[in-house]
Amino acid sequence: MLNAFMTPFECKSFRVRNRFAMAPMSRYFAPNGVLTDASVDYYRRRVEGGIGTIITEAVGIDRLGSVAVDTVPRFWGEDALAAWDKARAAVQAAGGALVPQLWHVGGCEDFNFPDAPHPPLESPSGIVGPDTKGGRVMTERDIEDVIASFVCAALDAQRLGCDAIELHGAHGYLFDQFFWDITNQRTDRYGGPDIADRVRFAVEVVAAIRRAVGPDFAIIFRISQWKTYLYDARIAHSPQELERWLAPLTDAGVDIFHCSDRRFWEPTFADGDYNLAGWAKKLTGLPTITVGSVGLNRDLLADFAEGQSTPTLQSLDELERRFDRGDFDIVAIGRALLADPYWLQKVLAGRVAELKPYSKMHMNDLY
Repeated sequence: MLNAFMTPFECKSFRVRNRFAMAPMSRYFAPNGVLTDASVDYYRRRVEGGIGTIITEAVGIDRLGSVAVDTVPRFWGEDALAAWDKARAAVQAAGGALVPQLWHVGGCEDFNFPDAPHPPLESPSGIVGPDTKGGRVMTERDIEDVIASFVCAALDAQRLGCDAIELHGAHGYLFDQFFWDITNQRTDRYGGPDIADRVRFAVEVVAAIRRAVGPDFAIIFRISQWKTYLYDARIAHSPQELERWLAPLTDAGVDIFHCSDRRFWEPTFADGDYNLAGWAKKLTGLPTITVGSVGLNRDLLADFAEGQSTPTLQSLDELERRFDRGDFDIVAIGRALLADPYWLQKVLAGRVAELKPYSKMHMNDLY
């Protein structure tokens, strides 16, 4: 099982030994935004367990209000970057690739720590959801400054020797707030009824990063339809709308789309059984990463409410079918790896009985 996933993959600077990645998951174990040795070991263990790529927990850029909790790691400042360099060295020495996920929360307070003090937040239109206000409205100068902060973070990642970067454009955060017509009600060039207009901010970020890092440093962009607590939200209602969303990002310099579904096996549109990664690859021709409840029997919010998700390999046959069909190039594993850093080794060896169930308590440690 899954032997086809144990082949190398290469896209520009992003060269990995297999098709398994650790999905980005916020951990909140960085005092004053600085990664600790315990977090370095946490990432290294997953690579020692067989995972080829670490996409880090989301990291804040050098912009006041880019994160809403001060224990989220930052990707700026000499102390924080030195810690990330240590993590990069540990992951690469173990045979893996390290990809920092660059993050700006927009107007969203952190749902894990809603009462945490934080600097003033900002968003496209002062809205973060239906009838929900969040953040002050960004000016065009704010937009220019945020673009510059993303470029600085990308350059630091390249300078440290990271294998690629990922821009977090999913789950209702800043990029996603520009994408979604509910949260983007601007009347300037960054808004409008057409997704091809609302994607402009992200396009300018990607294009500016591409100019700065050159043609050979890989840029991954994460997208989703759903938002945190808003599973039914949709940006694209058809393949044609999805193409109008992704084509400008492709032209700007995105190399890989990381497509987040609640469950990877569920279709995105009524037309066919492709998930978001399958459609993104079909429409853009770019490599894609799929993610969504791989190896588990429930989605994340159910686990928060009910406590434990049982390991299951039932869906892995479907994962293989879609991979063999060419729907995606890499699969990202999330909660299963929080519970068990050696999940992949055990699955490949057929030691299914040894797999550890995921519990929401795993969010409270760095095993």
